[in-house]
Amino acid sequence: MGGGALLDIGCYCVSFARFIYDKEPIRVFSYIDRDKGMKIDKLTSGILDFGDGQSSTFTCSTQLSPFQRAQLIGTNGRIEIEIPVNAPNDKETRIFVYADGKSEEIVFPICDQYTLQAEQFSSAILNNQPVPVPIDDAILNMDVIDALFESEKKEAWVKVKYL
Repeated sequence: MGGGALLDIGCYCVSFARFIYDKEPIRVFSYIDRDKGMKIDKLTSGILDFGDGQSSTFTCSTQLSPFQRAQLIGTNGRIEIEIPVNAPNDKETRIFVYADGKSEEIVFPICDQYTLQAEQFSSAILNNQPVPVPIDDAILNMDVIDALFESEKKEAWVKVKYL
């Protein structure tokens, strides 16, 4: 009941792209494959158009072999993030930077990201400060997700309607 690839996993793909570009997509397109029994999306691919030649593509699934990578590809290089969403709390996290024919590996120490998130949220509440990520961010993310589901139905690009 509910859930599915886009709401469970794809929400991070949408959020990540919005964070990287620091703006909202203008329009979106999606391909969604639904599980016949559960009626939820088992695989979703999306394109987010941010305008000015900036776009983000993603594929997420609840029924494929577990794998996570994020790549930021530019005209002079790329950045690859290993396990970008739920970094394991028992091994280091790595980012690879490839530019100008050179490569660099950036290693982050082992940590429990969920504990860090809870601590930052708790600290904001206890100290009467803004929370690290405001509720408006979640609403904007859902606007994009709603447009992706609408694109599935229309089989066309959909302009994102922001509340």
